[in-house]
Amino acid sequence: MEELTGEIRSIIYYNEINSYTIARIIVDENEITIVGYLPFVNVGDNLTVCGEYVVHKEYGKQFKVETFKKNIPDTPVALERYLANGNIKWVGPKTAEKIIAKFGLETIHVLEKTPEKLTIIKGITLEKAMEISSSFIENEELWKIVSFLEEIGISASYAKRVYELYGTNAIDEIKADPYRLIDVVRGINFKTIDEAALKIGVNSDDEQRIIYGIKYALLLATYNGHTCVIKNNLIDYVSSLLQISESTIKDFINQMKVKEIVVIEERDEEEWVYLEEYYQAEQFIAGKLIILDNVANRKRIDNIAEKLEKVEKNNGIELSDKQREAIYAVNDNNVCVITGGPGTGKTTIIKNIIDLYKNEGKKVVLCAPTGRAAKRMTETTGQDAKTLHRLLQISKIDDAKYINEELDIQPIDADVVIVDETSMIDLALMKYLLMGIYQGTKLVLSGDVDQLPSVGPGSILKDIIASKKINVIVLDKIFRQAAKSKIVLNAHRVNAGKYFVEDQDEKLEKDFFFVQENNQERILNFVLSLYQDGLEKFENYDEFKSVQIITPSKKGDVGTRELNKRIQELVNPANAKKQEKSVGALVYREGDSVMQIKNNYDIAWEQNGEISSGIFNGEMGTITKISNISETVEVNYDGKIATYQFSELEQIEHSYAITVHKSQGSEFDVVILPIVRLSPMLLTRNLLYTAITRAKKLLIVIGNQDVVQFMINNTDAKIRNTGLKYKLEVM
Repeated sequence: MEELTGEIRSIIYYNEINSYTIARIIVDENEITIVGYLPFVNVGDNLTVCGEYVVHKEYGKQFKVETFKKNIPDTPVALERYLANGNIKWVGPKTAEKIIAKFGLETIHVLEKTPEKLTIIKGITLEKAMEISSSFIENEELWKIVSFLEEIGISASYAKRVYELYGTNAIDEIKADPYRLIDVVRGINFKTIDEAALKIGVNSDDEQRIIYGIKYALLLATYNGHTCVIKNNLIDYVSSLLQISESTIKDFINQMKVKEIVVIEERDEEEWVYLEEYYQAEQFIAGKLIILDNVANRKRIDNIAEKLEKVEKNNGIELSDKQREAIYAVNDNNVCVITGGPGTGKTTIIKNIIDLYKNEGKKVVLCAPTGRAAKRMTETTGQDAKTLHRLLQISKIDDAKYINEELDIQPIDADVVIVDETSMIDLALMKYLLMGIYQGTKLVLSGDVDQLPSVGPGSILKDIIASKKINVIVLDKIFRQAAKSKIVLNAHRVNAGKYFVEDQDEKLEKDFFFVQENNQERILNFVLSLYQDGLEKFENYDEFKSVQIITPSKKGDVGTRELNKRIQELVNPANAKKQEKSVGALVYREGDSVMQIKNNYDIAWEQNGEISSGIFNGEMGTITKISNISETVEVNYDGKIATYQFSELEQIEHSYAITVHKSQGSEFDVVILPIVRLSPMLLTRNLLYTAITRAKKLLIVIGNQDVVQFMINNTDAKIRNTGLKYKLEVM
């Protein structure tokens, strides 16, 4: 392999998911294009890269990077660019210029050893000086860890997490036990760690290697939504993974059972193996649901029929027999499930439950898994709804752990708790919810069981319904007003395995359009023109407040990445009056629509004088201010103004277009849905059904009719291996 050393002058492309980068570096005054996986690099960084030259058929000669390391610049000019690239807290271009002008090549010594000297520079307090030093040193330590991980063949993208856990001892800790990285970084590849461990002398029959091989196999199953694995399948997989005999794997599984690392459950004439925390979570959920349901019904309302009739009169509505049945079920049971598709009256039931119990002096609390779902619940019921995270006052969660056993949960002060979009709740969140509910509190779980399942493991709503141990009301009648909507009708038709209703039915509202198009480029251009100014083609829809593109995939010509880039160019192009900040190949600009893509319990926000913290995965907002002086970005999330440091911008992404999974729990006036040929695992009936049900007033589907028909026929949604149904049944 050849070796090059140079400074990055520009980044042409950066993939946020896997850090694949295309950049240009200056080597001996020559500009060279480099490509490869380069996490944490920025314009101004000095790199030594190892690899080889290749010729791309379209872009010509490039240097393909296999390994790299970051160098501290050795000239004042290069050092200034390094400090100004946004990685050092409180240091932007102007501050970097002042620091270099004052200290020159002594800057590194000052930053590492005598940061108090920075206070000579106007605007740098002693507190800021210490934070600048700490940030600089953290970057240096991070790159030592990056280099070490690169040497043993582990992706440098894990370096920050490793540093946060082990600090300056990280390298020694990993050398002592490489397999601990399985516990440190969720989603890390076992084979990569295994190869590194074997390189540094770990024996193939080492106890830690086998135990972590089994743990990894069980964790891998949870990433696909399962909570457990059939024992024989687990043995086969781990034996193949480790090249160890099946009898040895079986012995270690038994040892892990004794040590309470795993649990083996016998059901359905099979042995199912769980990681202990997943088994205990299912056991807790089943037990708590049965306890809640079986305790004395102290919140029961006497003479409910008479009182409900008064509520109906006050609200000017007449409930159907099924809706009354649902409300009576809530009154007669402490735990109740209400499920049904769009237009079947779930919201009307919830509103009447609220009024009924409020009239009795009872406290009703509304909540949902996401901020968007909670906001929609507030809008439809007229009562404040909170996210489960906010309601339970969940403190910061360790990202490496799926279930936090010692989480401090705030008990819910309520007589009745109503949870919407329950299909989105995974195993961990359901456990946290039930930890917060007192015995004697009524729990109402509302949701559509036919939508996409939760992102995390578990099949909570489906398992509860299938167990038949909790009272369930299934709403299957579409109400007269909703029945006029082609959006509602087509959602139900798709769910029943039928194609869209014919367009020429004049009795129906003009709220659903299907545009047949096979060419992906034309589909892309049509979506862009619709989003920008083309809705008048489908009537005059000036009253619409929200237009959202929803697509099955992140990748491809009509995936979210390409769509967001193209739409930003159309509706929020570069403007001298608008500040912007580049992060790799992405540009964040004032006025951009963005979405939070991970839970952040610490990020500060202010709303009407209230100061609090926490922005959660799926919340959508608009960038209102970017400051290159304070190196911050302000985002308005429905009135909550959250402030991000530049270093935190990996937590947000553009949201002009979002995936169907990210749209769950949300509802938009207008949805534009492009459908193209993709992997069959993305083209499923429940994904199409979920996408359709996101539209409130207008849905425009653009794509290939054959692909749509394939989605309707494709019910091959992965069956999740879970044990909650069984545990409920045997309680």
